[in-house]
Amino acid sequence: MVKLNQIVAIEKGERAASLRVMTEVHHKLKENMLNGLRRTYQPKDDEGEMLPGESTNVQTTVPVVLADVRVAVGEYLNVVATRDFGNCDLSARADVVVGDQVVIAQAPVSFLLTLEKELVSLHTMIAGLPTLDPAVSWTFDEQNESYRSDPVQTTRTKKVPKAFVKAEATDKHPAQVEMFTEDVIVGTWTNVRLSGAVSDSTRRELAARVVELQKAVKFAREQANGAEVERLKHGNAVMSYLLG
Repeated sequence: MVKLNQIVAIEKGERAASLRVMTEVHHKLKENMLNGLRRTYQPKDDEGEMLPGESTNVQTTVPVVLADVRVAVGEYLNVVATRDFGNCDLSARADVVVGDQVVIAQAPVSFLLTLEKELVSLHTMIAGLPTLDPAVSWTFDEQNESYRSDPVQTTRTKKVPKAFVKAEATDKHPAQVEMFTEDVIVGTWTNVRLSGAVSDSTRRELAARVVELQKAVKFAREQANGAEVERLKHGNAVMSYLLG
């Protein structure tokens, strides 16, 4: 149990923390922190030049980002729910129902209004989640909790000077030689892409959940607002006391 004044005291802090996490998530998703690369080189033969590879790690993943959002926004909504459920008219409430599941039982209108606003932000965030390139074959890497593409090989070439004899040498004239360059394969690069993104189907599933919950919250709000309440005249009592 907690006192109502304690909840009111921490509400602003939880709201600020929630907004801070949402801002951080936006930057993480925009700053290419979900992409990585493994690039290695193999010369064509033992005498070939050995080049250094390239390695870039995935700095975060969509599931990690969503876990942060789940905690921060969830804590804020917990505080708002505690305040609103403990400080409202019991008659102006309704269940939030998705399918056969009661997500929130007997939610007050004030909480439903806050939830509607949060769901708009969450829907915008989910709609912008990076997804895996559909043109690439991906495999989930359990160890790194991210995706890995199939290796793609590309050849490295080097221009090698060649001589073309246009006319052989004679006892009277030197050979006529024309120089040119030829691209010769000297090695192979192997590229493996890494990604912390999610599949397009996963993003669409998450977005669909938000939309369904938005509909349920709107319906519950309208239902709660339709409740019959007693018309009070406390204002008359206040003004009679003040002005007689």
